[in-house]
Amino acid sequence: MSSKVRDERIAKLDLLRKRGVSPYPTRFAVTHSCGAVLSNFETLEREETVVSLAGRLVSKRKHGKASFGHIQDRSGRLQLYFRQDTLGAELYELLTMLDVGDVIGVSGAVFRTKTGEFTAKVETLELLSKSLRPLPEKWHGLRDVETRYRQRYVDLIVNEEVRETVVARSRIIKSIRNFLDAREFIEVETPVLQPLYGGAFARPFVTHHEALNMRLYLRIADELYLKRLMVGGLERVYEIGKDFRNEGIDRTHNPEFTQLELYQAYADYTDMMVLLEDMVFEIVTELFGEPSCQYGEHRLDFSKPWRRLSYFEALRERLGVELADATVEEVRSLCEKTGIDVDAVLAREKPGAEKRPKSRGGGPPGGTSRSDIDTPLARERLLEELFSEAVQPYLIQPVFVCDYPKEISPLAKQKAGHPGLAERFEPIVAGFELGNAFSEQNDPLAQARQFDLQALHREGGDAEAQPKDLDYLRALEYGMPPAGGIGVGIDRLTMVLTNSRSIRDVILFPHLRPEASLGEEGEAGGDD
Repeated sequence: MSSKVRDERIAKLDLLRKRGVSPYPTRFAVTHSCGAVLSNFETLEREETVVSLAGRLVSKRKHGKASFGHIQDRSGRLQLYFRQDTLGAELYELLTMLDVGDVIGVSGAVFRTKTGEFTAKVETLELLSKSLRPLPEKWHGLRDVETRYRQRYVDLIVNEEVRETVVARSRIIKSIRNFLDAREFIEVETPVLQPLYGGAFARPFVTHHEALNMRLYLRIADELYLKRLMVGGLERVYEIGKDFRNEGIDRTHNPEFTQLELYQAYADYTDMMVLLEDMVFEIVTELFGEPSCQYGEHRLDFSKPWRRLSYFEALRERLGVELADATVEEVRSLCEKTGIDVDAVLAREKPGAEKRPKSRGGGPPGGTSRSDIDTPLARERLLEELFSEAVQPYLIQPVFVCDYPKEISPLAKQKAGHPGLAERFEPIVAGFELGNAFSEQNDPLAQARQFDLQALHREGGDAEAQPKDLDYLRALEYGMPPAGGIGVGIDRLTMVLTNSRSIRDVILFPHLRPEASLGEEGEAGGDD
């Protein structure tokens, strides 16, 4: 935006004030939204009802002593018709000083133009907020998509589909709450600032509390506190809240994200599969009127039941190799044949190494040492990468991938009769996982052993291994009922159900690199 345009608008602002017009009044009495006018137009026109509307002036064109424009509010937009002999000379002159982007209030009766467009004939006009910056004329043609994310406020004004995504996300969360509340789950809130983090493999954000002089962490998951509530007798609990993980950013990852976590006593992971597919089926049907939706080139079918597929079965189906008993060297060799950068994967396990999004190539200099390959989690991490890169992108229709290696599932119960596997599943749709679920470990001694193993992994170089939470173990020693638990990424679920290709499209204010400069006058990003 040029400074000249802004200066001209500030000059108009000064002129309006000199003429006694308040450019930022306190309130305006609204009787109808644009959507309500459009929905009830015949009745309003027949009864000659005077409607009062408030919103943003998004177009304006003058025809002598008459002008047309459009006002836009949260529900849509409506055409406005201004006549000098109706408004009077003073208000019509005010109209000439208004710019596209200004927030206005109008009132008048409605009518249909000769071309059939529903229109309000403006009888009174009031400026409610003077805009000092012009709206972009060709917003859809911007090549720098980050500008849309940085200036989401403008993105919302000019792109209707962005507003529709926000509404859809709200409906999804409301549907989740309705579904769980109807099944006697109760919604709770647990600490975001925690003295000890846990519940996932991730690096935390660290802060310091001055009054208590103690280190605190932004939570990476809600799990361990929700399970404490299970011990306390809250047998069905859930939380929808923010979690934070100090890791890379890519198409499906943002450091701050919204997650649903729920726990149900006397259930296991098979019960959680049924619960989750019932919940998503209900959400999709409510949104679209049928249990399917479009995502990219695929028509996703959420009809029940979803396919159940074991982790190693999925690897075998895609790669033609049985890997359940494969050695780390065999897995490494297959990774290299598949094009995965083994050095980069194993380097992420080193303390202090940057957690990068999964990618091919670009490993650290010097290669992978023998000690790297011998770390306790090396085989499982390579298998995870192999699954993520070579299998998961091809799982398009909803599927539960279950029975993951126990080594990478320290909070889940062992699968009966299968010592190396855990009762765990991930729901995968459109090529990425929507969440994670377990038959929860409620044996305090077994959980303590898992924490001890995690400590060994940390000593061996796994920077994401979970710390030992002694208070959580104490809670388990009071007895937690058998339970199933699920964590679902709200952002990713919204991506799927709004046909969004990036997590940034469904988060209102995603994290971005700092702008180089906002300029002396508060400029935000150059010419828009």
